[in-house]
Amino acid sequence: MSTQMLRLPQVSLPTILATPAPSIDLRLTSYYVSTSNFLKAVSSYKHRALTSLTALSSKHAAESKRLSEKAHALETETNQCKVREIELVGALEREKEERKDAELEVAALKRQLAALREKSAAIESDIEQYKAITDNLRRERASERSTLLKHASSISPEVSALEAALGCSLEGIENGHLLLRFFHLSRASPELECSLVFDVSQGYKVVTASPPLPTLALLVNTLVETNRFNEFVRDVRQAYLTHLNPNS
Repeated sequence: MSTQMLRLPQVSLPTILATPAPSIDLRLTSYYVSTSNFLKAVSSYKHRALTSLTALSSKHAAESKRLSEKAHALETETNQCKVREIELVGALEREKEERKDAELEVAALKRQLAALREKSAAIESDIEQYKAITDNLRRERASERSTLLKHASSISPEVSALEAALGCSLEGIENGHLLLRFFHLSRASPELECSLVFDVSQGYKVVTASPPLPTLALLVNTLVETNRFNEFVRDVRQAYLTHLNPNS
């Protein structure tokens, strides 16, 4: 609202005093109106100023609250980062210890592997030596077998004649067993053959006897005590003669 300055007219005092009822028009109504307008203008300014200050105060309070909340959030995030940093440092330390332990374990395994390789190399060397020894033994055994076969072929007729004269034969069979056979013992059945199978790996153990001989156990006990196999063969032959020819 605009206000206009109240201008009072110039007054001539002699003129006024010369009148029958001297008076001066102060224009109080205009003064009151002007004063009222001024007070209204001051009140309006005051209201606008208070409104502006209130708005500024509210804006400042909101900004302060926002900044405080942001500062609090930053502080919380900073604390969380510090906690995570401590956790990461701990994790790094644990990882360092685990890596150290793993390196020690790997070094130990490498040493074990080197030792095993050396042992394997030594075993392979021993195996090669054993193979060479085995091959030599096989060659020697083959040579001996060839020699024995040659000798056997040369004496085979003599052995056959001797077995026929003695009426018995002795030969080796599988698994460390010996086969003792007797011929022409039964006058009633000259083709009957008597045989004993011994397991020499367990001493003089008789595995089978055909036909059964009642006094065989006693004869075997005597053989075990005396270790005289020739006498045992003689006694078994005589026992079979007596057993198969009871009327002689």
